[in-house]
Amino acid sequence: MRHVTVFILSLIFWLLITFRFTVPNIIVGSVASLICSLIFTRFFIKNVYKILQPHRYYWFLIYLTVFIWECIKANFDVAYRVLHPAMPIRPGIVKVRMELKSQLARTLLANSITMTPGTISVDIIGDELFVHWIYVRSEDPEVYGRLITGKFEKYIKRIIE
Repeated sequence: MRHVTVFILSLIFWLLITFRFTVPNIIVGSVASLICSLIFTRFFIKNVYKILQPHRYYWFLIYLTVFIWECIKANFDVAYRVLHPAMPIRPGIVKVRMELKSQLARTLLANSITMTPGTISVDIIGDELFVHWIYVRSEDPEVYGRLITGKFEKYIKRIIE
């Protein structure tokens, strides 16, 4: 089942990239998708049936909206700090506890934090994520944990776990 899923997703991706629905293009895409499914299926998620659950797509759309909004807010925050004459920054590395268990969910959270301006995920050790933050707003782990991961983690949990 995983091979078929990887093949279908690869073929859909091929057709979206090329956007040509001719017979030769579909044949080439099918061959490329077959090769990809033979090589990369072992890296694909184990429980394929999670992909077929429609509520995960709903939560993914909500997550995407929240992520884009947080990126816009963070861009303005970083621009303010760069353009302000006093350059108000308090950089530091903070340790945030994660509730996510799967490696895919943790990676998605770390990458979401890194893609948000002003923060960079540095390392994951156990259940703790180390994040470099341009302006550490609080010394309390509960507060800065909620500020950094709170908005992303609850949606990622609903999408992946």
